[in-house]
Amino acid sequence: MKANQTLLCDFYELTMANGYFELGKGDEIAYFDVFFRTVPDGGGFAIAAGLDQVIDYIKNLSFTEEDVAFLREKKMFSEKFLDYLRRFRFTGDIWAVPEGTPIFPGEPIMTVRAPSIEAQFIETFVLLSLNHQSLIATKANRVVRAADGRPVAEFGSRRAQGADGAILGARAAYIGGCAATACTISDRDYAIPATGTMAHSWVQMFPTEYEAFVAYCKTYPQNATLLVDTYDVLRSGVPNAIKAFREVLVPLGIKNCGIRLDSGDITYLSKKARKMLDEAGFPECKIVVSNSLDENIIRDIIHQGAKIDSFGVGERLITAKSSPIFGGVYKLVAKEENGRIVPKIKISENPEKITNPHFKKVYRIYDRETGKAIADQLCVYDETIDENQPLELFDPVETWKTKTVENYTVRDLLVPIFKDGECVYTSPRIGEIRDYCKDQIDKLWDEVKRFENPHRYYVDLSHKLWDIKHQLLINGGK
Repeated sequence: MKANQTLLCDFYELTMANGYFELGKGDEIAYFDVFFRTVPDGGGFAIAAGLDQVIDYIKNLSFTEEDVAFLREKKMFSEKFLDYLRRFRFTGDIWAVPEGTPIFPGEPIMTVRAPSIEAQFIETFVLLSLNHQSLIATKANRVVRAADGRPVAEFGSRRAQGADGAILGARAAYIGGCAATACTISDRDYAIPATGTMAHSWVQMFPTEYEAFVAYCKTYPQNATLLVDTYDVLRSGVPNAIKAFREVLVPLGIKNCGIRLDSGDITYLSKKARKMLDEAGFPECKIVVSNSLDENIIRDIIHQGAKIDSFGVGERLITAKSSPIFGGVYKLVAKEENGRIVPKIKISENPEKITNPHFKKVYRIYDRETGKAIADQLCVYDETIDENQPLELFDPVETWKTKTVENYTVRDLLVPIFKDGECVYTSPRIGEIRDYCKDQIDKLWDEVKRFENPHRYYVDLSHKLWDIKHQLLINGGK
């Protein structure tokens, strides 16, 4: 049974909602954008994830009598407002970037148009879901790219921040490119392949390491991956694995087997183990490694010539340890007044916190010949881009830099998710999202995908949107 998550919100969502209701502003239509300011780990792009959980939350959004009774006890809310909550449901519109899409700072990855109470109320869960899963998907993709084609399994459940961190983290990691997870419930609920063999305790349960390996090979002859570092990798672990393979698997004609290294100098041990396995007649035996890995360690050991076929990555992936905050925000960008959409802006002494106003579209521009993404352009909602006309782009950070693009195609990134409170979006299967993510990352230039000092991808404002923003800044936001 799903928990009632309606009150998974910051308390100010309720105090503001009550205030809007009492002041007669609850039905005023507001527009909010979700965007983020910096890419984790100093990377060139992030990956959108978490939309499916937002959809599920909004579909089930309602206040129970227990919720209402709890809020009454706070003695802050009027009875009329509490009665309104009994009938509450989301009636607005939502557009979002599909999960698996590469995304960049400053651009909307979701836009909400709804009566002010409804639009404000969903803020916390929207940010919670998109921030967490986008963070883990982004980290997972860095790890997967570092592995250079070798499969990566997510091994982080026991180190995740809570159950949802483990379960949904596994989902996000799969979107980001991981091949499997150790989290069984994520396989049941999200069809992410669960994988795993043994822990050191299995080996310790038997009188000898060799007997432990033989027992495992007999129990799982088609999936015999043996953990060889319980005692001594090269003196006992690998030799005993070879003996067990010969005794159990060879008579059955089975060549599919593996060993796992979980400690020590992975590069050195994998090279030695590979040589021992090959000389013993097991060139097909795979070497799997784990042990506090991340993209930097993986890249280094591959560069050093480590003989590794796949990786298990745990705590540093599931917690995004090196950069554990995604930093997505939810900001008011427009209101409807007398039938007009009126842009709103937040001004700050910190330039990076100044928002891009108005109800917007996000166009991704692709080179027609290469298929590579050139830039994204934020436009006012009623603007279109004519692919038959040259398009002038300017760098919004270094505004003196401009370039003209020709022979291009455009794609509107924000797709309808909810219309008048009804979901109009069919969520793809998780495998489809993962394949889509890989395809979209392949459309980025390699320079954008560098781990260090990546090329800064253009996120441009149309001339119309720039003029609106500039005028609001001149007029102090009015």
